[in-house]
Order: sequence, then structure tokens, then C-alpha cells
Amino acid sequence: MLKEFHDKETDAEKKELLKFDWGIDFGAPHETAITNQFDKPVFCYGYPTAVKAFYMEPWPGRPEVCKSVDLLAPEGYGEICGGSERISDHDLLLKRLHEQKLPEEAFKWYLELRKYGSVPHSGFGMGVERVTSWICGIEHVREAIAFPRTIKRVYP
Repeated sequence: MLKEFHDKETDAEKKELLKFDWGIDFGAPHETAITNQFDKPVFCYGYPTAVKAFYMEPWPGRPEVCKSVDLLAPEGYGEICGGSERISDHDLLLKRLHEQKLPEEAFKWYLELRKYGSVPHSGFGMGVERVTSWICGIEHVREAIAFPRTIKRVYP
């Protein structure tokens, strides 16, 4: 879909922003191009493992893809929620840590959760301010932040 948008774009500047090769992560222009095709939020799933967090479970038979999902809101609001299935296998999790050159000691507690047995499980994160912006039609997410940092206000 993104390749098609890129190929059809005639404006050189927009065409450059829509440049996309499989294996890279989406940017705001890509999310906007996708959501412009729909009048409701849309789920994108099966992201490349290389651009996602180390703890995301690989797709069975396709280790280059992970079991992840992003919910994209229409009208240019972008990602409002993201989630994934977590790796429940200790050895695979350890391997992914090493592949991404992350310090094993810092994640010892996380590894131990799997070491003594785990079950397939998932998690997600919702950007409350982003959802609020989208639902209320607020132009910029900074206007939906409950305790914003401003020049005269550094602490909430």
C-alpha cells in the first residue's frame, strides 16, 4: 500500500516523505497516507522484528516479523495505541537481548519471569493524550496534555 502511495505521488517533497522499503518503521507521513484511505481507525500488524522492541514474539515461521499491532487514528492523528505478544521463552528472550546489544544485567528480573515458566501473554499501551486529541478534534497533542511543561512550569 505504501509503495503504491509513493509511486502515485507527483509532488517531489511528499514523494520523498513517502519513501518506504520493507523493514523500516513507519513515520507520520506513512501513517497519514494509510489512514487517509479510511474514515475509521485502522490496525496495522506484523511489523518487522528489527524495528520493534526486543521482547516482541516473532511470527511463527517468519522470525523477521513480530506479533505487534498499532492502532492508527484517521485525520492525521497517527498511532493512538500499540501492542504486542511478549516473548515467553527465556532462551529466545536472552538471544534477542544479545542481538540488540542490551545489558543482560539490567533485564535480569525480566528474564527471570520467563526462566521459571511463563505463558503466552500480551500487552498494550494507549496514548491517552493522543486518543483525547483525536476524539475531541484537537489540532495538536500538546493541547491535550493534563500537566504540560511550559517555560514557566517545569514540574507538574
